[in-house]
Amino acid sequence: MVPQNLENFMRDFDHSMFIDGKQFQGNATQKIEIVNPANEQLIATVPDACIEDIDEAVSSANKAFSSKVWLRYTATQREEKLLQLASLLEKNAEELAMLVVHENGKLLKDAKREVSNSVRFTRYMAGWATKITGDTLDVSFASESQQFFAYTKREPVGVVAAIIPWNMPLAMAIWKIVPALVCGCTVVLKPSEEAPLSSLRLAQLIIEAEIPAGVVNVVTGYGHTAGKFLCEHPRINKITFTGSTQTGKKIGHIAIENMTRLSLELGGKSPVIVCEDADLSLLPAFIAKGIFYNQGQICAAGSRLYVARNIFDETVERVVQIAEKMKLGCGMDNDTDLGPLISRNQQQKVTQYIKDSVANGAKKLGDSVNLPQQGFFVEPTILVDTTHEMAAVQQEIFGPVLVAMPFDNEEEVIIKANDSCYGLAASIYSQDISKVHHLVPQIKAGTVFVNSPVRTDPNLPFGGFKQSGIGREHGNKIFDLYTEHKSVVITY
Repeated sequence: MVPQNLENFMRDFDHSMFIDGKQFQGNATQKIEIVNPANEQLIATVPDACIEDIDEAVSSANKAFSSKVWLRYTATQREEKLLQLASLLEKNAEELAMLVVHENGKLLKDAKREVSNSVRFTRYMAGWATKITGDTLDVSFASESQQFFAYTKREPVGVVAAIIPWNMPLAMAIWKIVPALVCGCTVVLKPSEEAPLSSLRLAQLIIEAEIPAGVVNVVTGYGHTAGKFLCEHPRINKITFTGSTQTGKKIGHIAIENMTRLSLELGGKSPVIVCEDADLSLLPAFIAKGIFYNQGQICAAGSRLYVARNIFDETVERVVQIAEKMKLGCGMDNDTDLGPLISRNQQQKVTQYIKDSVANGAKKLGDSVNLPQQGFFVEPTILVDTTHEMAAVQQEIFGPVLVAMPFDNEEEVIIKANDSCYGLAASIYSQDISKVHHLVPQIKAGTVFVNSPVRTDPNLPFGGFKQSGIGREHGNKIFDLYTEHKSVVITY
C-alpha cells in the first residue's frame, strides 16, 4: 500500500526547487525528466536550474548565514532541531523508502535500510553539536614581563555547496547536510538530475523540523550547468562533492580559482583478497553482497576479487551459483534480488565493459539469468581470465560486474591490489590474525574490512587514498570539512 504522503508528493508531477523555505520554480526554461529505471516510465520533471536560480539559492543561504539565523540557536537547540528531523525521517520512513525505489530502482528492503541508516546518522551527528571543541596550547614566545594564553576555536566555514550522486540519494543528502548544520553552516544542495525527488522531499521535512528558511536550499539540474554554476559562485565558501573522479577533478580546478574549501569522495575499484585459510562457509555470500548490493552501484563495491590459487575455482564457482539464482526485477517486488541500473546510459556503459572484456580474452562464467523486458537491467556477471591491463580491472564500472583473479603469494596480491589509481576501500578474508596485521598496512585504501564486505558507520571515518578523494566523512573527522580553525593568543 502506497503511503498517502507519497501519493500527495508524486501527484505534483512538475516539481519545483526548494529555496528560502518554500517551493521555487525559478527561471529555468528546460525540464529534466525523471524516469523509473525498473519500468522506464516517466514519473516527474524538475527544473534545470539556470545561473539566476543558482544565485537565488546561494543568496538565500548566504543571507541565512550572515544574519546568523541558524547560529543564533545554541548548540543544544541545533541538536534538538536535528533530532526532530531524525524523528520526521523515521515517521515518514515508508514513504521515503518507496520514493527512493521509484527514482533509483533499488530494492525496497535496501531503500528502507538507507532511510534507517539516515535516521541513525542524523541522530549520531546531532549529538556532536554540543561537543565540537578547540584546544588550549602552550606557546613559546620569549618575554620576561608578559604571559600568554593561546587557544584554538572552530568556526563554521560558511555557505556549503553540496553535490551528490544518485546511488544513495537520501543518505548522501543527509551525509552532507547534517554535519554542515551541526557546525553552523548553511547549505545549497544539488542532487543528481537522475534522482532528485528524495532531496526535494527532505527539504520539506527540514522546514517541518523548524530549521529556519534559507538554512538548506535544494536546486535541481545537470552537473555541467547547475553544478558548474554552483561551484563557480563566488559566495560559496565550501564545496563537498561525492561522485566520479573525473568530475571531482573538474570541480577541484574550479575550486582553486576562488580558493573555495573542498572535499571530494570519489570513485573506487576496491580489491577483495581471499587468503587460502579463509572461512569458506560465509565467504561466497559476502563476496556476492560486496559486488551485487545496490546493483554494484556503490563506490566501495568489492569489484576486484583476488583468491589464493588453491581455492580459486571453488570460491568463484560458489559466487557464480549465487549469481545464477538471482531474480532481476522491480525493487517493490519482495522476491527480487537485483534491481535495475539507474539509466539506459549506465546500462549501456556497463554492458560495453563486459563485451569489451570478452572480446579481449576474458571469460564470463555461469548461465545467463532472465532479464525483464522493460527497465535498465544488467545480469550479475563474473569475469575470469582477465589481465590487469583490461578496462574492467582498472576502471570503475559501477555495475554488477566482478573480475576474479588467482594469486600465488602475499607479495603478488599486494602489488595487484595496489595496482589502481583508486584507493577507497578493500576487504581481506583470513583466519590468521598475524597475516591480517601484516597485510592491512600494505594496502593503499582509506577503509579496510576484515572478513566482511565494506560497510559504513556514522562513527567510522570514510574516504580514500590516491584518486579516490580528499578528506574524510563520518565520525568526528568530518567536522574538519565544515569548520575553519582559528588560533587566538591573549597577552597579559
